[in-house]
Amino acid sequence: MAGNSGGGGGGAGTATPGAKRGRPFASASSTHSEHAMPSTLLGPSLQVHSTFQDQNHKRIVLALQSGLKSEMIWALNTLTLLSFKEKDEIRRDTTPLAKIPGLLDALLQVIDDWRDMACPKDTWRPSRYRALGTNSVVTGFGSAYEAAGLKDSLSRLSSETGLSNSEGPVSTGPKRRATEWWFEEDGLFNVDEEGRAERQQCAVAASNIIRNFSFMPENETIMAQHRHCLETLFQCIQDYITEDEELVTNALETIVNLAPLLDLRIFSSSKTSYIKITEKSAVQAIVGMLGLPVKAWHCAAAELIGRLIINPDNEPFLLPCAPKIYKRLVDLLGFPVVDSQAGAVAALYNLAEVNADCRSKIAHERWAIERLLRIIRAPHPMPEVCRKASLILESLASEPQNRGALLAFENAFSEILFSDTRSSDSFARILFELTSRSNNKVAMARGIWGM
Repeated sequence: MAGNSGGGGGGAGTATPGAKRGRPFASASSTHSEHAMPSTLLGPSLQVHSTFQDQNHKRIVLALQSGLKSEMIWALNTLTLLSFKEKDEIRRDTTPLAKIPGLLDALLQVIDDWRDMACPKDTWRPSRYRALGTNSVVTGFGSAYEAAGLKDSLSRLSSETGLSNSEGPVSTGPKRRATEWWFEEDGLFNVDEEGRAERQQCAVAASNIIRNFSFMPENETIMAQHRHCLETLFQCIQDYITEDEELVTNALETIVNLAPLLDLRIFSSSKTSYIKITEKSAVQAIVGMLGLPVKAWHCAAAELIGRLIINPDNEPFLLPCAPKIYKRLVDLLGFPVVDSQAGAVAALYNLAEVNADCRSKIAHERWAIERLLRIIRAPHPMPEVCRKASLILESLASEPQNRGALLAFENAFSEILFSDTRSSDSFARILFELTSRSNNKVAMARGIWGM
């Protein structure tokens, strides 16, 4: 169940699925075989009939909501298999999210429970006396942990609230440090370190299921309009420093899949808010991921920016951060990694179509034109990337204020025009734009370019 490897466990004769997009650390290809599966998996792979989800959708939701380890593991393993879908595979037995009422909220609750548990709150949350569940192990998470007894709980409460000896019982045991108590404030019943690790695995598995759902067209509209879902995902990428790496990756990839339908104004809408996320903080989280050295994260962030800017309603939130975005995208153009170059070109391609100011700032960004030419000359292994790089330069040449920056590369444009048949049309139009104005110093060359 942990990660995506559990989702491919169909028949033994099926081919090993390829690695999923966007994993920042090597994992997928070497762990698909059953004998190589790590011992930390929460449950076995299951064979599930195609009509299982229709008959048991209520049980799945209730199992996730129960908080019981065995029920949650069963539900998460089942949903991992039902939701798993390779990018190039078309299956009829996938589970449309809309057919299971309350499922998305139940999965988000699993992630929220872990996030509430992951961060110590003893610095701001007052102590609470709790005797319910004393000496009982109910949820199943962790080892057989016994809650503090009544006398010990009352003595702790009196010591932290300043009660005198006459106002409450006095503990005769050894004095305990305050840092030991926040572990006991994580849920209805206490969990130890082992239980916390299992909760974390459940949260990662839930995020993987949500990611799988986002690949299905039937679910995109529902998820892109679900404020709680978007708030949870953006909060995960905000806390990338302390959060589980796979959880952050799943959250980022889910947002990328939903980006064509995502309107950032949802964070200020009248829909119920569960987590304080604003349009500005969401954009700052994306820009923060763009600046990270992890390839999968900055590539996904570049792709996300390119998809978000297509929606005109998102422009007022993205353009204030445009200078940082341009600079980082140009930096990615200089990376030797082809994926980073492709993500940067895709984002710049859409940003250059926004308005004249964007085109002017991109053209005057240091190294931008030179690195775009380098990608075309190399050439990039993906022809579509070279085509978009040519169209970016053509779009920049359409603005009169950019001619000075582009004329410095006139010789390079001429060489590509005569040597690269794939980009010759674009560079012919670029040179035409640079030499066809009456006030241009090189207007004499207009005859050469077909005037």
